[in-house]
Amino acid sequence: MKNASSIVFVFIFFLSACSTATPFPVSSPSAVAESTQTLDVSETADSPTETAELVPTDDTRLLPEDWQNWPVIPELTATARAIYEQSLQMGNDPHAFSKIGDCQNLKTVFLWKFDHLDIYEFDWDITPYLDTIENFQGYFDRDGQSAQYGFTAASPLTQIQADPENCQPDETPMECELRIARPTFVLISLEFPFNGRTPGLYEQYLRRIIEYTMAQGAVPILATKADNVEKDNSINLIIAQLAYEYDLPLWNWWAAAQPLADNGIDPYRDGFHISEQAWEERSKTFLQVLDHLWKQANATGE
Repeated sequence: MKNASSIVFVFIFFLSACSTATPFPVSSPSAVAESTQTLDVSETADSPTETAELVPTDDTRLLPEDWQNWPVIPELTATARAIYEQSLQMGNDPHAFSKIGDCQNLKTVFLWKFDHLDIYEFDWDITPYLDTIENFQGYFDRDGQSAQYGFTAASPLTQIQADPENCQPDETPMECELRIARPTFVLISLEFPFNGRTPGLYEQYLRRIIEYTMAQGAVPILATKADNVEKDNSINLIIAQLAYEYDLPLWNWWAAAQPLADNGIDPYRDGFHISEQAWEERSKTFLQVLDHLWKQANATGE
C-alpha cells in the first residue's frame, strides 16, 4: 500500500469467540492523524526558535462508495503484511490457503484445475503463476470445512453446520477449518439471502469472520460478488467498507465479471448463479490475486 506511512496501528479486542487468540494490529482511516501538528524546536544561541510542521500523509485509497472502480487485483496492504509476518511466527502453513465461502467457491467449479495441470490445458498463459501454483499445491482441489453448498454469511459461525467427523465438539466450520489447515491466506466470499434479513446483519457476520481469521494469523482476502440480488448493491458496499476499515485486500470479482456476457450471471437461472464463462474467469482472477499477494508478502527489500 503506497501510503503505509500514514497508518497508525491500534489493537482490536476480539469477540468472545476469539478472546484467547493473539490479536493483530489493525489499521483504520480513523486512526490517521486528524490535523496538522506543530513541533517546537529548542532554541539555541545560534538560531532563533523554529517550528516544523508535521503533515499527515494523505490517504490516497479510493473510498468504499467508489468500490466499483477498485482494481480487480488488490495490493498487499500494510495490515495484511503484518498479519502474514505474524502468521509465519505463529507456525501457520505458508503453503496453505483456505476458503470461507458458498457454492460458487466449491472445487467443482472453482480452482480445481490448478491442481491438475497434467490433464488440463488453459487458453491463457499460466506460466507466470506456476510458482504460486506449486507453493499452494493441493489446496486448489480442496473445499475444506468452511466452504459448502448453501452457505450464507451466518453458516461459518454456526456449530450445527460443522462436520462432526472432522470438527471438534462445539466448533464452528470456520474454527474447524482454520485449526486444521493453519492457512496464511483465507478467501472470504459469502452471499446472503434477503428473506427478511438486512445488510446490517450481513455486516455483523462478516465482521466476526474477519476478526476471527485475523486472530488466527491468516490474511483475509475479501471478495465482492457479481450479482445484485438485493437490488441496491448494498452487500458489495459493505464488503468494501470492511476492507477499507480493516485495511485488507479486496478481490473485486464484480469488476472482473462486468466485461463478460450478462456481466457473468447465468441468464437462465435465478440472477445469482454465475455463468460457465464466469467460472473460468473467476478461477483465473483469484489465482492472479493469490499470486500477487503471496509474492508481495515474500518480497525482500521493501
